[in-house]
Amino acid sequence: MVPFLLVYCVQFIETGKGFSMYICIDFDGTIVDHRFPELGPPVPGALEWMRKFQEAEAKLILFTMRSDGGSGGDSLTSAVRYLEENGITLYGVNRNPTQVHWTNSPKAYGQLYIDDAAFGCPLIHPDGFHRPCVDWDIVGPGVMEKLKE
Repeated sequence: MVPFLLVYCVQFIETGKGFSMYICIDFDGTIVDHRFPELGPPVPGALEWMRKFQEAEAKLILFTMRSDGGSGGDSLTSAVRYLEENGITLYGVNRNPTQVHWTNSPKAYGQLYIDDAAFGCPLIHPDGFHRPCVDWDIVGPGVMEKLKE
């Protein structure tokens, strides 16, 4: 058995200094409550911490199962618009624009991944929410520490 370390719901990949960190962030259960295909209320602290990450020069990538078309309507466009209306500038949506130069992998490349479904992610269950969601009081400061490294 190989031991491993879980640090909240964040996976960190060692990188050199001198460039912005890519952070891939899920939408439902991480930024808003699970109400797919609708937009749920914001997860407490999510938007505030995302703005702080931007101020620290992180490049935010929306990493979600939402898509346009089909039974969910234009749920991806709705999520992107929601973030833009709340002051969040996305570097990419379900992909890192830089990776086309060095890989054909469909997985968005990031140094950090924040997702309520990640094993070990600290969760809270606010009143009125359909399901537990990311506890940004724990995750936000942890990510900021990584951004300072």
